[in-house]
Amino acid sequence: METLLGIKGPDFVMLAADTTHARSIIVMKEDQNKIHKVSDSLLISTVGESGDTEQFTEFVSKNIALYKMRNGYDLSPHASAHFTRKNLAEYLRSRTPYQVFMFVAGYDPNAGPELTFIDYLANALPVNYAGHGYGAIFASSIYDRYWHPNITQDEAYDVFKKCIAEIQKRLVVNLKNFTVAVVDKDGVRDLEPISAASLAA
Repeated sequence: METLLGIKGPDFVMLAADTTHARSIIVMKEDQNKIHKVSDSLLISTVGESGDTEQFTEFVSKNIALYKMRNGYDLSPHASAHFTRKNLAEYLRSRTPYQVFMFVAGYDPNAGPELTFIDYLANALPVNYAGHGYGAIFASSIYDRYWHPNITQDEAYDVFKKCIAEIQKRLVVNLKNFTVAVVDKDGVRDLEPISAASLAA
């Protein structure tokens, strides 16, 4: 029922995630942050089983931080995505697999922005735009219509607003609020959340 959205531009990656934490037919809370800052140039957004998302995201984050402490420099977004995928694949073949769907998004001064789609089977693919969850079904056609290689941050934010408006209109589950974050050459920062109230204004 949860939704993640991601867009890569020529010099940035932008992520959006709903803030609803639900189990079965019960909504537990509506202020869950699903976009995690891993380093000054790396974001991970995660949905799936609530315990798995928290534990696996923290495991990846702490190991990437440990790598920097040992070596004196950060893993690139490309390397971070492969590290994440490798660990997810290894756990998939153990008695304790993680049921997580995620985006690894980052900016490398040499290679530029990177957005990697990873699912619970440890399939990993670099993409220009994608989504996880039921909301992604409604976002796909909007991405196809409005994404272009030179998309700006303002345009990407407007695309997210279009996607979220469609999700809130069509999806039977009520996902009222979405957090938005961007990573670029200036680092990671949060943008104005998108909510049903802000879209109606």
